[in-house]
Amino acid sequence: MRREPEFFGEAELTLVYIAKKLKEALAVEALFTESGLDYLVEPDTYSGGVLFRTERTGAFFYVNPEKQTDARELLSRSNYKALI
Repeated sequence: MRREPEFFGEAELTLVYIAKKLKEALAVEALFTESGLDYLVEPDTYSGGVLFRTERTGAFFYVNPEKQTDARELLSRSNYKALI
């Protein structure tokens, strides 16, 4: 389930996925919510482009370190490429 940063307290969260499009972010949110996985999603910037590098905004998905394996397996089963 989507949580606010306060829910995780001082825990150092692990980045597991960056959604580059809104439709993709909504699908990953639904996937995590349906599985009962607690996660934090925040907008942030990343670099994109091959010839012309640009700053773009994406949805960054974070989970507790002890749940990162579960999150990565869930993303993989749903044909999303999790961050390593």
